[in-house]
Amino acid sequence: MATAGAVAKVGKSVHRIFVGNLPWTVGHQELRGYFKEFGRVISANVIFDKRTGCSKGYGFVSFNSLTALEKIENEQRHILEGNYLNIQKS
Repeated sequence: MATAGAVAKVGKSVHRIFVGNLPWTVGHQELRGYFKEFGRVISANVIFDKRTGCSKGYGFVSFNSLTALEKIENEQRHILEGNYLNIQKS
């Protein structure tokens, strides 16, 4: 049974985007909160500098459906806390 479950998980596709130009004040929860309106967010991670603990200004968001990516692409501009976000498929 465990093998069948593992195979089913492998079959599901994950769609991931790079999000650049994030404000310094945005963390994982804020990033997830912004993108959840486009579809079910599997993960949302802001990248932080290990030495300073400060945001590096970019992150990654993963979705379980291609529809979410299409909705994001259809939106002309994405603004979070005053910054225009740079979004690319990754």
